[in-house]
Amino acid sequence: MTRILKKEGKFNYIEVGEGQPIIVLHGLMGGLSNFDAVTTFFSTKGYKVIIPELPIYSMSLLKTNVKAFAKYLYDFIAFKELDNVILLGNSLGGHIGLYHSKMHPEKVKALVITGSSGLYESAMGGGYTKRSDYEVIKKKAQEVFYDPAVATKEIVDEVYETVNDRNKLIKTLAIAKSAIRHNMAKDLPKMNIPTCIIWGRNDGVTPPEVAEEFNLLLPDSDLFWIEKCGHAAMMEHPETFNQILFDWFKKRDI
Repeated sequence: MTRILKKEGKFNYIEVGEGQPIIVLHGLMGGLSNFDAVTTFFSTKGYKVIIPELPIYSMSLLKTNVKAFAKYLYDFIAFKELDNVILLGNSLGGHIGLYHSKMHPEKVKALVITGSSGLYESAMGGGYTKRSDYEVIKKKAQEVFYDPAVATKEIVDEVYETVNDRNKLIKTLAIAKSAIRHNMAKDLPKMNIPTCIIWGRNDGVTPPEVAEEFNLLLPDSDLFWIEKCGHAAMMEHPETFNQILFDWFKKRDI
């Protein structure tokens, strides 16, 4: 579904529905459309779904890092005059949500992470030495999912364009290094925010043991598995993902 991208000040974002705000944080190679099913479902269930376009490739190289993106998120929440937000992040987006919550817990009602970085990084920014070879890039994009067919030509083309743009590739590598540098293992035990962890049992980017470690380290978390699922559960099994999360919201009165 085509969504209208609002442009206000330095922020571009999608906003659908009314009610409790859910701010969705996309990943490094993830577009806003990756969350279409989440947006459609929760915007009809009493939630306002807001997806800001993160400035992954538009910040200066010095500011291309997890900390600066978390600051951007804080500025966006202030700009929208929001409080008690739910942060939902996939991959790098999960890491940004975690880092923001560490710095500004008073703004966050709950966290939802899926395939999140923050403890372990393997595929972010790596393995692009043959980036001019379309078939190599196609294979890497397919490996993100349990079912390679989920990696449509549109998704593969976008990844191919990104890694063959020198400026974007340099920033992708900078983000990968930043993700390692901002490891959150020591911070998580101090974060008493209700956290829903939804993970693909076959995630090859952030493997299942990463989800188990998040669940072990976070004081108030619940872990849910989706079978036959890779790194982007909300794309590969959208109905299951949405139902798990909706049930968790109801159970936690969120």
